[in-house]
Amino acid sequence: MNTIFSALTTPLQQTRVDVFQEIFLVFLGLGTIVGVVVVAYVLYNAYKYRDTGETDADADLPSVGELPTGGKGGKKLFLSFGISAIIVISLVIWTYGMLLYVESPDGAQPAEERFEVEVTGESFAWYFEYSNGIESVSTLRVPADERIWIRTTSGDVWHTFGIPEQRVKADAIPGEYDETWFEAEEAGTTQTIRCYELCGEFHTQMTGTVQIMEPDAFEEWMNEQLTMSLTVQGANETPLTEGYELTLVSQESDFEQTYSASEFENGTLTLNDIEQGGQYNVTVTSTDGQFEETTTQFDMTGPVDETITIEGINATESNTNGNETQSNGGGGN
Repeated sequence: MNTIFSALTTPLQQTRVDVFQEIFLVFLGLGTIVGVVVVAYVLYNAYKYRDTGETDADADLPSVGELPTGGKGGKKLFLSFGISAIIVISLVIWTYGMLLYVESPDGAQPAEERFEVEVTGESFAWYFEYSNGIESVSTLRVPADERIWIRTTSGDVWHTFGIPEQRVKADAIPGEYDETWFEAEEAGTTQTIRCYELCGEFHTQMTGTVQIMEPDAFEEWMNEQLTMSLTVQGANETPLTEGYELTLVSQESDFEQTYSASEFENGTLTLNDIEQGGQYNVTVTSTDGQFEETTTQFDMTGPVDETITIEGINATESNTNGNETQSNGGGGN
């Protein structure tokens, strides 16, 4: 029985816009039909039983104080009530099913397969963090024709995150998370984000944009955000090209990789195969005992250009081309 109910009431892969548009059109259509029928019937009876000043022997002519039955023992009256009840009950069931779909369109989909974005409202601005650790402010970039799950919260007071064109609205409350979703279909368009909770002096300025991109363009943009450039230099700010290795460890995933100095180009290592942002630990270790191990941390929320300075060792300009070795001490060669 539940399976049949679900099949009758659940739309197939519709967006929120489709669902609410369909509900609106159904209510508009039924309301129009009912309105036309009722008004037409009232006008018909008003004309039929108008006062002409003549005595009418019509047996169906209503009299003052008489309960109208529609004639024939009230069959018309009960028929009209029955049809109305069927329409109303069917409409309630169908609408309830549509709204259940809006609440949980793909409950069977594993959480790890969802495209999730955490949204935080704070200081009259919107902050977005993708599941891979990449962050942005005010502009939410999403691929077209893919379901986007939004988890909203607040860093200060109550806000309400909303995208009018996507029929999206979710409360942003400190310490709590509200979940919703949308699926944008028109690639290359930009839509407005608004706050629908009176949150302070600059409430009306708490806006943002949703940039809907072609899937390939979005993937290219995300790959650019996951680009890492690491430079190792001496105390005199000259790049080091030999005598060390660098270990990169992600605190958000199981990524751990060690790179030798020979993999650097003029003291710089560029990585384009990073899949997860977030916090990284970097350790530079000497392979010839010329300096002590150096460790640093950074957060990857976008493209990274990080420089690691090795104290206690300098490098000459010619060393950057691999023609001379590093020298110990505070002075340059």
